[in-house]
Amino acid sequence: MQPLSGSFVDFAGKGRYYSAMPVFRLSEQIIFPRPELAEENGLLAVGGDLSAERLIAAYRRGIFPWYAKGQPILWWFTSPRLVLFPGEMRISSRLARYQRNSGFHVTADLAFSQVLRHCAARRTVTGQGTWITTEMQEAYTRLHQLGYAHSIECWQDGRLAGGLYGVALDRVFFGESMFSLVSNASKMALIHLAGLIRKRSFALIDCQMTTPHLVRLGAREISGETFSKYLKLYIQSTAPNGLWTNDT
Repeated sequence: MQPLSGSFVDFAGKGRYYSAMPVFRLSEQIIFPRPELAEENGLLAVGGDLSAERLIAAYRRGIFPWYAKGQPILWWFTSPRLVLFPGEMRISSRLARYQRNSGFHVTADLAFSQVLRHCAARRTVTGQGTWITTEMQEAYTRLHQLGYAHSIECWQDGRLAGGLYGVALDRVFFGESMFSLVSNASKMALIHLAGLIRKRSFALIDCQMTTPHLVRLGAREISGETFSKYLKLYIQSTAPNGLWTNDT
């Protein structure tokens, strides 16, 4: 693991020059630099691979991969961090009425690959660009097969209307992406996720980036230092917790 001081990385088509602190180049060893060494914008390291072992080691420290097609793998630790404590989820009376009358049927781990593809496709359709490349999809599918990555699916009239996916380690769920083909479907998936993981004694959902709709649902920002403390407290084991198919 070597520091690359003053390295240039073109992320999502926007040229940026990182020089305030070193950006680390990962080696074949599965070792990450300390999260607090990340750049102000969150960039911590470059390189490595997307093996299950490396991804699990990264998530345990709150580090996640995020890069565009044709780039080296970029690893990030953002601060402040948006998190949602399941017991703090806020459901407005309007949203609760919608939930009762929408006719949605929500499942878990029933269509992981479909959710993954839809998350990638929706970002492309809306012009945001996607980090969910074929390589990333293959990596998270491996994590799903191993019992680490999970999806929540929201169905309407037998068709997939929205959903989300992420990685679960012990008592923390690391949210990766969500999509909606029908209004509020991703919100329904998140509400279902919060209830499901509360039953499983989870303590925290990592939402990564701050968005207004997540804040309205009860998510809040905490410092990277506080986030790291929560991870040490809530992740005592990295054993997979299996499929959630029967938890709906």
